[in-house]
Amino acid sequence: MEKDAIIAQAKDYIEKEQGQGFRKEVEDLLVKEDWKELEDRFYRNLEFGTGGLRGVIGGGYNRMNTLVVKRATQGLASYIRRAFPEKAAAGTLAAVIAYDSRHYSPEFAEAAALILAGNGIKTYLFTALRPTPELSYAIRRLGADTGIVVTASHNPPQYNGYKAYWNDGAQVIPPHDEGIIAEVNSVKEIKEITRVEAFSRELLELIDKTIDEPYQAMVRSRLFRPELIKAKAREVKIVYTPLHGTGALHVEAVLESLGLKVITVPEQREGNGDFPTVAFPNPEEAAALELALKLGKEVRADVIMATDPDADRLGIAVPSGKRGKDGDFTLLTGNQLGTLLADYIFLSLKELGKLPAKAAMVNTIVTTGMQKKVAQSYGVILYECLTGFKWIADVMAKTEADGSGHVLFGTEESYGFLVENEVRDKDGVSAAAMTAEMTLYWRSRGKGLLDRLEELYEKTGYWQEAGISKYFQGPQGPTIMQGIMAEYRKNPPKTLGGVEVEKLRDIQESLWKYPARPGKTESVDFPKSDVLQFFLKDGTVVSARPSGTEPKIKFYASCCAEIGSGGLEAAKAEVGRKLDAIKKDICRVIGD
Repeated sequence: MEKDAIIAQAKDYIEKEQGQGFRKEVEDLLVKEDWKELEDRFYRNLEFGTGGLRGVIGGGYNRMNTLVVKRATQGLASYIRRAFPEKAAAGTLAAVIAYDSRHYSPEFAEAAALILAGNGIKTYLFTALRPTPELSYAIRRLGADTGIVVTASHNPPQYNGYKAYWNDGAQVIPPHDEGIIAEVNSVKEIKEITRVEAFSRELLELIDKTIDEPYQAMVRSRLFRPELIKAKAREVKIVYTPLHGTGALHVEAVLESLGLKVITVPEQREGNGDFPTVAFPNPEEAAALELALKLGKEVRADVIMATDPDADRLGIAVPSGKRGKDGDFTLLTGNQLGTLLADYIFLSLKELGKLPAKAAMVNTIVTTGMQKKVAQSYGVILYECLTGFKWIADVMAKTEADGSGHVLFGTEESYGFLVENEVRDKDGVSAAAMTAEMTLYWRSRGKGLLDRLEELYEKTGYWQEAGISKYFQGPQGPTIMQGIMAEYRKNPPKTLGGVEVEKLRDIQESLWKYPARPGKTESVDFPKSDVLQFFLKDGTVVSARPSGTEPKIKFYASCCAEIGSGGLEAAKAEVGRKLDAIKKDICRVIGD
């Protein structure tokens, strides 16, 4: 990017940014003539990806700040008014806003609320931290037309973000996301009113208990065995951490109202945007659960639970060995917990005689193939969708509309679970409640969750997944990632890990391709997305996709081995060898 263009962009930003701190950051960089940093802040505008806006907090168009939030909200408001012209004319448009514990989240949330109000859209705003799934629930309960949650999920402390929702409580998908971006890019004037004016015109309403209480009641209502919980609740001891985020309010309230004993990690209970006790506030990372694991060993917990800062993801650790007699814990992957939850939900409905006709579940194309085996064992339909919970919500909406399936569960490999249909995004709160009941159920039968998982392996074969992520920071990052994907398309590997690639699914080109049969293709019925999947002859699936929210390319591998005469350990060793060989092939391409 030329220096003159950087200066022009920076001056334009300084002129329009009302946030003094953000404006001064850019002014100081100009004085210092720090062109490298300025280029990173202005070489592009933040764009909506699979999770909306997300970026490092700071001044500049490629940062999260008040001006970027206001522009995004003005674009959203303009699009909503065009999408619902009759409601816009009648003055009955409504929105809901929630926010998490990150730096500037309250400020960004209020800035967005006053833009929406300035556009004649009544906005319901939570007064303090609330989980993302509660935002989705509130949109549906209040009959709102859109919603916003200010969060960067599990990203490091320097990040914040902004997710936009549609009137069904799901994150926006095409054509709405593209329409919003078009409006954002054409914003000439930002319509904004003061907080006092918004209240006086009844365009701003603060909400808390009016949503909190029915949301908690809904979470409890999705459980299957209240009698078992009432009789045996005190037999299960839960250690929980919200990782300095929003989860404590609802997870504690729901579990304790059921009579379950919850011990929350005290150092991580309160919201704190610095996330002082963890490098990454991500329940996928073992290091993030260090304090919870320590406490779990001290109190001999039956299950350890962690939600990420906006409480839409859930990670758990369970006692290792038979009933945890060795005092250690095993962290379950998102694939493993998703499989256990699917099994428990279908099993419970079947036992209770409530498994509906056309029962279905939804997972993403990078989630373990084990779940399909489990679903089939109960006669449940499995729908696949693109990565991102908005696509799971899209399948739910379509199956409701055409009656093709009754979706009971949605899940993705990255610790996202949805056990109810009143919410249309992943819900760590309800997943925590269901996991607690599931733990108690298997305990009542003399088993732990690992015991049940091994029983499922005996039926489906042993499954294991691996992920590789490579970051490409700076202006050249997107170009490098595009080049990697282009090379895979131009010269797809004939083998991965020494195993023949039988077919390839190119979702960007909407085609199945067959390396051994040049020219043979079949259509792919997914929205276009920059994803490549390699299906190996032994059933292994390897997927590649650039992230929609971070400057990285992600690879996923899902492997399986039948459990033969060597037993489970031999199957684990076989899968481990396969995954190691695949990782080596991928790392040769991406440079690690």
